Amino acid sequence: MKRILLASALALAATGAHAQNVTLYGILDTGIEYVNHANAQGDATWRMPSNTGGLMPSRWGLRGTEDLGNGLKALFTLESGFGVDTGVSGQGGRLFGRAAWVGLSGNWGTVTLGRQSNMTFFALLDSDVMGPAVYGLGSLDNYIPNTRSDNAIGYRGTFSGLTVGATYSFGRDVAASGGPAATNCAGEVPGDRKACRQVTALLKYDLGPGGVAAAYDQLRGGTGAAGGLSSSDTSDTRTVLNGYYRFGDLKIGGGWIGRITRAATRSEANLYYLGASYALSPAWTLDGQVAHLKNKTTDARSTLATVRATYSLSKRTAVYGLVGYMDNNKNANLSVSGGQALAGLPNGLNQTGVMLGMRHSF
Repeated sequence: MKRILLASALALAATGAHAQNVTLYGILDTGIEYVNHANAQGDATWRMPSNTGGLMPSRWGLRGTEDLGNGLKALFTLESGFGVDTGVSGQGGRLFGRAAWVGLSGNWGTVTLGRQSNMTFFALLDSDVMGPAVYGLGSLDNYIPNTRSDNAIGYRGTFSGLTVGATYSFGRDVAASGGPAATNCAGEVPGDRKACRQVTALLKYDLGPGGVAAAYDQLRGGTGAAGGLSSSDTSDTRTVLNGYYRFGDLKIGGGWIGRITRAATRSEANLYYLGASYALSPAWTLDGQVAHLKNKTTDARSTLATVRATYSLSKRTAVYGLVGYMDNNKNANLSVSGGQALAGLPNGLNQTGVMLGMRHSF
């Protein structure tokens, strides 16, 4: 009898193990960066960037699926961002600041609940050649590497190459400190349904070697929120149009991001980008991108040019080098690294950044 019970228990355990799959994964990415014009005296600095990485931000996570039968699956992701330089958690110090959601998936698409990437992330995924790299589009708009929403319900489905999706957040950002990844807008305020609400939508079509995408992203403000969005009547809206195409080993991507901010004052800006990626060999990849940001309200204009070379030592390990140059006009003051203003430095100052680093995934 004991043998029968033990065999039954082992059979049940084995069945459970096959029914649910959990994966531990992660990326460690860091390097040494040189940036000129780093202070009011015009001095350069050498540093190890925090929380950004060179190719992509460092993270670790757990991803799981459970087969519920009849094509239905339960899903979850817990993902934590951190800086390899100090080990400090990113995204405003949250334990799972990159993702913390649970959902259901079927042939009709996927529904997710929790902190998750919104549709702006998915719209930029193929056309933005540099992605979340240290001298990428985030240097012109620091929201772009932080396209996540707290307290959100999301849907995304793909049907014969056409992808549709949307998210709705009841309170887009509960963290209070940490730059663009923590803007103090928790929402869920009784009597003010608009407070800290965020709505995003996606329409994307991929066919063969290319595709196009469009997205809409509106953040509402709330009491005490950062970025001048101090009430639910204020808003920050981005519209995205882009596309990409592959010619064998060459990929070209580009697009436009229009932004309208309605806060104490109205601001309107356009961001254009065009990039290319070429696989020189199975190990070597060369990327380049040019992006231009113009604030139509203030006539502030910044142009960012970036070149990157990556050498894959294996499927999981790569070394790389990046060079970025930020050209600011007399009304602009953006840093080449990190998308922040050049604190204490005059408008019109240009900046160059160089980074050598290493990425390992597991």
